[in-house]
Amino acid sequence: MATQILVVDDDVELRDYLARQGIEVSVLHDAGSLERRLERERPDLIVLDLMMPGVDGLTALRKLRASGDDIPVIMLGRRRSHRRSRTRRGRLPRQAVQSARTARARAGRAAPPSHAAVGRPPEQREPFNFGRFTLDFQSRTLHLEDKPLTLSGSEFALLKIFVNYPMRTLTRERLLELLHGPEYDGTDRGIDVQVWRLRRILETDPSMPRFIQTVRGRGYVFVPDGEQHAPAH
Repeated sequence: MATQILVVDDDVELRDYLARQGIEVSVLHDAGSLERRLERERPDLIVLDLMMPGVDGLTALRKLRASGDDIPVIMLGRRRSHRRSRTRRGRLPRQAVQSARTARARAGRAAPPSHAAVGRPPEQREPFNFGRFTLDFQSRTLHLEDKPLTLSGSEFALLKIFVNYPMRTLTRERLLELLHGPEYDGTDRGIDVQVWRLRRILETDPSMPRFIQTVRGRGYVFVPDGEQHAPAH
């Protein structure tokens, strides 16, 4: 299977060079639309230019990781000379192929517990079933029985957190920390909007949720069987 790479860069020579190496290349000229592109295309690797006009590569990468997407990314720095550019083009295909192979190997096995982040449970890797739904972590898709449902990057990231913390009360602050990192300083009420959007996908009646239940005065709890239980603290 050929390596598939999404190039977010304005370097035509680089894209042509990768294509000549037998790599399937697709192109995105605007890093600001990266998350939307990944909702319909899942390459093995992203090559992201740090110095893109508009939304720069570093900002795009931060948003991508904040959404919970762990797709491999190679960052390209500023090109300072023709010689350096040629050297980079010669090294990049080897690096790209190796990164793609590593990503495929990881996708075929669960992450070892020793690599789990401090304070986090081991993440689900096998498809997770709850109610009539199946969440597939590798393809980042949600199915209602045999029907595929559309999830945005942020919706997938939030549902992934809930699935990894079943029957545990998560405060708004904790959810935002898990979504965006400990340095996030946005309002905690913003998570309510995200939960409501996810409920509209999962719940028969979002005003009476079964899977993502409200713990009054504290936060939310994910209940995989959709029944009323006393959540863990």
